[in-house]
Amino acid sequence: MFGLGRWLRGRALARAAIDDRDWRQALSRCRVARHLDDPACARLRECVTLFLDAKQFTAAGGLVLTGDMRLAIALQACVPILELGIDSYAPWVEVIVYPDEFIVEREQVDDAGVVHVVREPLSGESWAGGPVILSWADVEAANPDEPYNVVLHEFAHKLDMLDGDADGIPPLHAGMSRARWHAAFSEAFDDLVDRVEALERLEYRANRSRRRPATGDAGDDPTAALDDAWAALPLDPYACKDAAEFFACVSEGFFEAPARLHAAYPAVYAQLRDFYRQDPLASTFPPTGR
Repeated sequence: MFGLGRWLRGRALARAAIDDRDWRQALSRCRVARHLDDPACARLRECVTLFLDAKQFTAAGGLVLTGDMRLAIALQACVPILELGIDSYAPWVEVIVYPDEFIVEREQVDDAGVVHVVREPLSGESWAGGPVILSWADVEAANPDEPYNVVLHEFAHKLDMLDGDADGIPPLHAGMSRARWHAAFSEAFDDLVDRVEALERLEYRANRSRRRPATGDAGDDPTAALDDAWAALPLDPYACKDAAEFFACVSEGFFEAPARLHAAYPAVYAQLRDFYRQDPLASTFPPTGR
C-alpha cells in the first residue's frame, strides 16, 4: 500500500504540475506565505499541486476562471494545511467561484413562528461535506492593513468541520488541551464582543447627536474618531457572530496580521500556532523566486 500511495501521489503531482514562472508570480503575490523559508515553500508547492489535482473548480455567475485564479486560490488555501496535510481537505471536491458577492436565500423563523425568506449577499460560504464558494472580487480585495482573507476564512471552516459541525474547535493534535483552547478563545471572544458593543453604543449616541440642532464648536463632533476606532479592532466584528466565525476570523488574522492578533490575544495566537504548527511571527521571508 505504501508503494501504491507514493505512485498515486507521483501521478497526481505530474498531472497538475505548476509552471515555474506561474509559481513564482503567484508566490510573490501571496502575503500569507511570507513567513515560509525555501524548504517550506517547496513543500507548499507540492501541497498546492495535489490540491489542484484533487479539487474541481467551477466558475459561476458568468465568471471566466483562469489558471492564475485557480492557482491564487489554491495557494492561499494550502498555507494553513502546510503542516497538517492535504487530507485535511478531504473528502469534498468542489470550489465554486463567483465574480462578486453572490445571493443566497435562507428561511428564518421570527418570534411569532412565521417563516421568512431572506436574501443575503455573501462573499464566501463553506458547506459541510460540500463545496467552498468564493467571490473572486473578495479574493482580490485582501488588504495588507486588515486581517481579512475570504479564502483563509472559508477554508478554516472546512478544518473546523472535520469533526462534525463547525463549532470553533477543530480536531486538536495530541498534547493540545481542549480546556486551554476553550479558555483562550472564550476570553478573547468576550473581549471582542465588549469592544464592538461599546463602539455600537458610541455610534448610536453619535447618530443621535447628528439629529439635534448644531450647537457649540463643530470641532467637538463625537463621530470624529469612530472610524479609527472600528479600524483598530483586532478582528472583523463579524467574528462576534458565534464561535465558528470567531475561529475563522482569528485564522485570517493569524496569517494575514499575526502581530496584530498576537498583541490583542496572545493566548489565542499560541493555540493557533500549536494547531497550524506554524509561527508567522517567528520569521518573515519575501515570497519571491521560490
